[in-house]
Amino acid sequence: MQPSKDIGRLVEIMAALRTPVTGCPWDVEQTFSTIAPYTLEEAYEVADAIERGDMADLREELGDLLLQVVFHARMAEEQREFDFGDVVKTITTKMIRRHPHVFGDAEARAAGSAKGMWDRIKAEEKAEKHAARLARGRDPEDHGRGYLDGVPVGLPALTRALKLQQQAARVGFDWKDAKPILDKIEEEITELREAMEKGDTAAVTDEFGDVLFALVNFGRHLDIDAETALRGTNGKFRSRLHHVERALEARGSSLEAADLDEMEALWQQAKKAK
Repeated sequence: MQPSKDIGRLVEIMAALRTPVTGCPWDVEQTFSTIAPYTLEEAYEVADAIERGDMADLREELGDLLLQVVFHARMAEEQREFDFGDVVKTITTKMIRRHPHVFGDAEARAAGSAKGMWDRIKAEEKAEKHAARLARGRDPEDHGRGYLDGVPVGLPALTRALKLQQQAARVGFDWKDAKPILDKIEEEITELREAMEKGDTAAVTDEFGDVLFALVNFGRHLDIDAETALRGTNGKFRSRLHHVERALEARGSSLEAADLDEMEALWQQAKKAK
């Protein structure tokens, strides 16, 4: 089998990998649940390549992420639920429906450009999805009952916090500006200190989460995405510690052998260097 730019070849490769006896034993034994962590990992690696501005890596990581889509679709096809073509049809239908100002006739284009049309279309889709779930016998207690139910539970926690806040803001449940949120952050930190003083581990965890949530909200009002900001800080921390490590190696030492004062001095050098 030869490589190809045709998506059909990738679908064929996955079918071959999933074929019992002649396929790959590892691929054959996978399930939606076992593959899901890899799907998330590949999405993060796409984001990392974008952040580094590495187009060669981005091309490769997008391919890895596409493979995850094909993998899940193949497993669904084996269960006679849907196939890759159905996935493509679903997303193309959604994109055309959500952009009447691009793909519709003159009347639809005019209506589609009206303020709030995107939200109205998404609300219609949510209602239809809820009705479809009920028709499939899904528990109505689990889906579609609350305004925030449409925010996926599986998102990274910082991203989900942002999505929840954005959704709440659409109905006016929001701070008017960023300044009062600083007071809220200080309030949450005070409550965190009190929980620590009491030695209440569960309360400390709860209050720490409240601090993080308030910080995400503060960043949102400053047009700062918490996930992106933290990734930047993670990269900065890695770079500075790498500087410390290399400086110690140049002295014939190491991170393990150096004391805190020596590492701190080199850390301050790293901060000045970048």
